[in-house]
Amino acid sequence: MASGPAPFVDIGKRAKDLLTKDYNFDQKFTLSMLGSTGIGLTATGLKRDQIFFGDINTVYKSGSTIVDVKVDTYSNVSTKVTVSDLFPNSKVACSFKIPDHKSGKLEVHYLHHHAAVDSSIGLSPTPDLELSAAIGSKDLALGGEIGFDTASASFTKYNAGIGFNKPDFSAALFLTDKGQALKASYIHSVNPFTSIAAEMTHRFSTYENSFIIGSSHAVDPLTVVKTRFSNNGKAALLCQHEWRPKSLITVSTEYDSKSINAAPKMGLTLALKP
Repeated sequence: MASGPAPFVDIGKRAKDLLTKDYNFDQKFTLSMLGSTGIGLTATGLKRDQIFFGDINTVYKSGSTIVDVKVDTYSNVSTKVTVSDLFPNSKVACSFKIPDHKSGKLEVHYLHHHAAVDSSIGLSPTPDLELSAAIGSKDLALGGEIGFDTASASFTKYNAGIGFNKPDFSAALFLTDKGQALKASYIHSVNPFTSIAAEMTHRFSTYENSFIIGSSHAVDPLTVVKTRFSNNGKAALLCQHEWRPKSLITVSTEYDSKSINAAPKMGLTLALKP
């Protein structure tokens, strides 16, 4: 809901997207088509080093039901069926992958004016359980998430966070890695064309600090340039241009100053949507 808090997974999303979204150092091609009958088709190809990966994804929408089927180059078939408003303000999804008979999962998402709850359970004899929740409003949200492995009777994760959002800035603070690390992120819109973001992580066990800073600038209505720097000596640059409506070409490069003998990484992404 627009007036309610974002799901826990989306706390701090604005800063994370600026720092990581669309950076790609391989060669990637995507073709998306939408039919008049509600069927969408997306073909994706990815070349990494000398290995090629690909998949074809079909999405069918009918009323409140969405059926998503994906087939990849390794003959894996992934299927997800999502039904909205099966219960008020809820979304239920069931997914599975063939031939992995242990991959089945049931998800339930619930949105309220003051809460957002996501839960999932694996459809196997010893399922993985996950639960996340956030309370508050669209401006201030407090939440946490836990994961439990019934096979080993142990927690796989437990994290907590708080986020504060305004139209021109967003800040978030997380306790992650089972309480072993503290992470803070911030994004600020300097003007309608330029934004800056930063993320810092402190690990309690090793007293190690790390950070990433980045920026995004709209050169014109169709072109965006992003930069990113991290404490490990890596610097990245991205340029994305919408050369026709909804069709993007993105060039990314990354230089590692600690590997002076290695060539900079280069990536090209072409996304077509006729």
